[in-house]
Parts: sequence; C-alpha cells; structure tokens
Amino acid sequence: MKKLFVTLMVSILAGFGVAQAQLPAVTLKTIDGATVQTDTLSNEGMPFIIDFFATWCKPCNRELSAIAEVYEEWQEETGVKIFAVSIDQAQNINKVKPLVDQNEWEYDVLLDPNSELLKALGGQMIPFVVVCDGTGKVVSKHSGYTDGAENELIEEVRKLLE
Repeated sequence: MKKLFVTLMVSILAGFGVAQAQLPAVTLKTIDGATVQTDTLSNEGMPFIIDFFATWCKPCNRELSAIAEVYEEWQEETGVKIFAVSIDQAQNINKVKPLVDQNEWEYDVLLDPNSELLKALGGQMIPFVVVCDGTGKVVSKHSGYTDGAENELIEEVRKLLE
C-alpha cells in the first residue's frame, strides 16, 4: 500500500513539472498602459521568452542588451518573441520606458511592480528567464546571467523547433 501511495504521489507531482506548466494568470500592464493577462501571452504558435529585469539590475541590462544585438536574427531564424518584464516597483516604473528607449530594445515590455508573475513562476532573483513553447507551456527557467548565456537561450529555442 505504501509503495502504491508513493508511486501515485510521484505521478501526480510529475504532472506539475516545468515542462507541463502553463503560464499563470496574472494581470499586468504594458509599458503603454494596456492591460495584459499573462496566461494569454503567445507568439502565434512559435516559442517565446519571458525575461524579467529591473532598471537598477546591471546583469539584467547586460543580458537584454546582448540579446538586442542578435534579436532580429533570432526572429528571422526561429520566429521567437521576447517579453521583457520589469519588476521595478511603482516609484521606479517611470524609469522603465526611458531605459527601453535608450537601449532601443524591440521587446514587448510588461510591468510587474509587485513581482506577481515572477513569484508565480518560481523566480527569486533577477535576471530570471522563462522559455515557453509555441503553446505557452513553460519548458525551462534560468536565474542569473553570464556573458554569452544568450547563446544557450537561442539553442533551447532551436531545439523546440526540431
């Protein structure tokens, strides 16, 4: 009986693994003030990336800038889309658009001032990156950034397209 219970629990928990998780439903705003439900984020059947950042986070800004240099190539090759999600709190939210404009980031930018989406996805530190397949299922999560890590990110996207 104990063995059956353990097997059942493992099966149930396996269903909640990263590869099975849909995006949680959190209401965020775009950088222009429109409301977005995160469980409806999509990329027309193609993979997408959610990259959490803050204006004050140097590694976050390095990562988003490194990706910006190759983003157009990534889009042409894989069709990937990036949602950059700022976790700047309400008093700093007015710094997000100038940072995005200054760096010429061509991402869809969302605002998560209470870190609701970040927490719902299990993120504890930024930068935090989530890769989703074409159906919106979370397939991987990464914390932190080191120079060149964007190459590993695009490899994950390429594997989703195989």
